[in-house]
Amino acid sequence: MSTALPAEGRLLAIDIGDKRIGLALSDPTQMLAQPLGTLTRRGGKRFPLQQLRIHLEAHRPTGVVVGLPLESDGSEGDRAVEARRIGTHIENKTGLPVCFHDERMTTARALRAIKDLGGGTRGRKGEVDQLAATTLLQSFLDGRQP
Repeated sequence: MSTALPAEGRLLAIDIGDKRIGLALSDPTQMLAQPLGTLTRRGGKRFPLQQLRIHLEAHRPTGVVVGLPLESDGSEGDRAVEARRIGTHIENKTGLPVCFHDERMTTARALRAIKDLGGGTRGRKGEVDQLAATTLLQSFLDGRQP
């Protein structure tokens, strides 16, 4: 499993959920993250790699950041093990380097941002997932800056 991603080119972030998977994309300079879309995942089914490939082909990222849902104490539970399994699968099937980034609180931050802007989240779960992926990716990008 790769831990280092290229310092140039777009990065794609994946925030894995049980039903929806939020996607975000960086700019080519890896300074800013923006929402990209949401993949739908049927309960109990495999990760929708074919849906992801559409975005990979359209945007040609140089690497993938997968959200790692750590427990509140920083340990890895079942959800983190599943995220690592999916990340390894993505790397093996696409050839893109994958790294993991702590995603604790990304959804909470996304919900708070929407509410701070005076918006509601009812019927907007896909947008929340995209914003969570964007928060994840921006956190990763900010951590790479000197």
